[in-house]
Amino acid sequence: MQNFFTVTLPLLVTVTTNTATLPGLFPPPPVGGPPPYSVIQEFETKTTTKEVVPEKPKEKRLICKGCSTTEQNALDYFQDIGIKDRNALATIMGNIKQESTFQSNVCEGGSKTSYYNCYGGYGLIQWTSANRYYGLGDFAKRYGGSPSSLSTQLRYLTNEVQWKRIAEKMKTPGKSIYSYMNYAYDWIGWGHHGARTSYAHDYASRLVRVEV
Repeated sequence: MQNFFTVTLPLLVTVTTNTATLPGLFPPPPVGGPPPYSVIQEFETKTTTKEVVPEKPKEKRLICKGCSTTEQNALDYFQDIGIKDRNALATIMGNIKQESTFQSNVCEGGSKTSYYNCYGGYGLIQWTSANRYYGLGDFAKRYGGSPSSLSTQLRYLTNEVQWKRIAEKMKTPGKSIYSYMNYAYDWIGWGHHGARTSYAHDYASRLVRVEV
């Protein structure tokens, strides 16, 4: 015996059917297989940003053709503290060569020894007077480094009162070696001029400006 019942469809007429026709109207859900609907997968988009380091602008510096490593290190130091003029740098270099030939451990008279074994002028510019000679040792103790080393002496040299008096003049470009040499006398106070001016002109001829 078949059972009859009534199904009401929205906006349609009432249809009377039996259980035999139900599968055609309401198909059963599938068993296994893909779901009867679409699956939309969303993927997160990751953007990787690479840091771009700006290129360091090139700088024009003077190098010394045919100079020793010690001479070039001294030249670099004076450029680093703001002296850029060729004649000014040549004048400083000429004075150091006259005083010590760039030997930071040379004692007055030419012997090479440590700071503590020298009795007289010592170092790059032959510090001789008591306050300047002992000032070098005190500076090394206070700020570290050997009083016989190039780096310590260069730092001490540019921290002395005598240097500070002429520092801005040596940083002012466009002057002659003669002018810078006059400033250098106030700095070193030499008793014998020697070949320092000739050395200065020689350095000026060997200083070449390059991009680094």
